[in-house]
Amino acid sequence: MERKSIGTTARTGEICPESGVWRVGGKPSTTAPIAKGNRMPPYGGGAVTWQLIQYA
Repeated sequence: MERKSIGTTARTGEICPESGVWRVGGKPSTTAPIAKGNRMPPYGGGAVTWQLIQYA
């Protein structure tokens, strides 16, 4: 099975396509470990775009 590329993005509510460390762009920013198959969480009370920055 092929991994998704570092830099892959997913929006809040979508299914996480790859286990790893994900980051929200913009300010304030945050990182979170998210497992493949989980729903991407909201941040700061709203929908955001997460970017994969490191494999688990």
